[in-house]
Amino acid sequence: MITIKAAKRTLTLLSAALLAACATTTPPTSVHQPMSARPEPKNAVAPMNGAIYSVSSLRPLFEDRRARFVGDTITINIAETTQASKKGSTTAERSDSFNVSVPTVTGLPFKSAQGTALTANDTSKFGGKGENSSSNAFTGIITVTVIEVYPNGNLLVSGEKQIGLKEGEEFIRFSGVVNPSTITASNTVQSTQVADARIEFKANGFVDSAQAMGWLGRFFLSVLPF
Repeated sequence: MITIKAAKRTLTLLSAALLAACATTTPPTSVHQPMSARPEPKNAVAPMNGAIYSVSSLRPLFEDRRARFVGDTITINIAETTQASKKGSTTAERSDSFNVSVPTVTGLPFKSAQGTALTANDTSKFGGKGENSSSNAFTGIITVTVIEVYPNGNLLVSGEKQIGLKEGEEFIRFSGVVNPSTITASNTVQSTQVADARIEFKANGFVDSAQAMGWLGRFFLSVLPF
């Protein structure tokens, strides 16, 4: 018999599960972490103001403005287009024939089997075909932050852009390793020139939640034998 206390506990658990299911959560990510970094603190320098040159400034006036330090930002032009196709065909065929006959011999037992002929045939055929094709295109612009400078000068960058919509949020994420020689004078680089690039476009709206199977359905699907 279910007590009132147990019934209240069950209702509480069900309510918590429903609230958790209704709440929007940030989609998981596989990009390099963290997705932002503060610049390294600079040493205090006595101000020496001049007409053009100033020691206390972060960078000289005529220094290249391309990213090269932790905390610097760089703009990534995302232009990813991939297309792949695969076809396969397999055909196998086998045919066997087997003949046995008992000759007529006098003076031997089992005379009733003499002159009997035995024939066996076996034919096996197999044919299989498969075809697979995929294509995708991703274009956009995102500004990321340098989160680490490798000993060889390459820059590990990572960043995220969140777009709030009426019924949810969209997350555009990018990370990868940038060679400083590929950075243009306008401090931009193509995504196709980034090593170990990780690009994501995810959302947490109700449309995406409706396309995901619930935990109870996943449980029964994992234990059912068919």
